Amino acid sequence: MGRTDESAFEEFVAARSGELLRTAVLLTRDRGHAEDLLQTALVKAYRRWGRISGDPFPYVRRVLVTSAASWWRLRSTQEIVSLPAHDPAAPDATDAFAERERMAQALGTLPPRMRAVLVLRYTEDLSEAATADLLGCSVHTVRSQTVRGLARLRTVLGATPATVFVPHPSHHPGEEC
Repeated sequence: MGRTDESAFEEFVAARSGELLRTAVLLTRDRGHAEDLLQTALVKAYRRWGRISGDPFPYVRRVLVTSAASWWRLRSTQEIVSLPAHDPAAPDATDAFAERERMAQALGTLPPRMRAVLVLRYTEDLSEAATADLLGCSVHTVRSQTVRGLARLRTVLGATPATVFVPHPSHHPGEEC
């Protein structure tokens, strides 16, 4: 790998790792696992960096999601011992933080595939087709997982159908989704 490729990779990591980490946290529900997952995805991307054409973000995000899926399969066949976090987050009294935590907890109750569909559709703002392609399933599966996932979130959150809406930052009030 030449110096230009290496510096391009470093620039990519500096510019986009925050977004990738956010996705990893939502997929794994654990900051430590998310950091490990992101590191794994970046190592895999680095090995193929010279062969990635165009914008590398979709490629690295796909590696992140597929690596998470393989971790889910591995974890489902092993006994997992959960240890308490060594550095609990400092409490934040703002309503926005509390609501994000509540939503993250609710997402955590969903099966991994359903959670991945909702994360990709609503936080990554991917289309149904792009989500299906990324997860290696049909658009119909994405639609059904979205409907079922939102219904389960409504139940977990004790909300009415109109109150569970996961807006994208670019969404403007009054717009249809």
